[in-house]
Amino acid sequence: MRGKILIAAALAALVSFTFAAKPAQAHGDLVSVKDSYMPGTILIRTNERALYYFVGMGQAIRYPVGVGRIGMQWTGTAFIDGKYIKPAWSPPASIRSDYRRLPPVVPGGSPQNPMGVAAMTLSGGGQYAIHGTNNEGSVGHFVSHGCIRMHNADIQDLYSRVSVGTRVVVTR
Repeated sequence: MRGKILIAAALAALVSFTFAAKPAQAHGDLVSVKDSYMPGTILIRTNERALYYFVGMGQAIRYPVGVGRIGMQWTGTAFIDGKYIKPAWSPPASIRSDYRRLPPVVPGGSPQNPMGVAAMTLSGGGQYAIHGTNNEGSVGHFVSHGCIRMHNADIQDLYSRVSVGTRVVVTR
């Protein structure tokens, strides 16, 4: 009997640790900003590794993001042209050349899928997206081939706030 109690206690501790280790809420913070973008605009400051979603004049929700590695960053204006929950991912040729073992398609919801729980593609050929990640430790770093990575809780929050056609401005 005592062995069963110890096993049950160990399992309860393991389950408690497993659920506590996952991020439960969005990391976005409401901040005051000097920029004067229209509410609903997304601003990504690559050097800060931050995404700002403007909710009012001079007010934005700031999220930490992972951005393009040196030589893989871009600047300019794009628009969200697609929104996807648990998207499948087909690695583009530029990524396949660096990671030859990748399959042609990684199914949506797979732990190996780098898109995380949601993705929003950007206009300009479908090469870039703002998406979640299953590698939470990569957020806040220069890590991608040009996409913007967010914590899964954060992409879910942002996804619920924006629509197709949302303006996205990327600066250094």
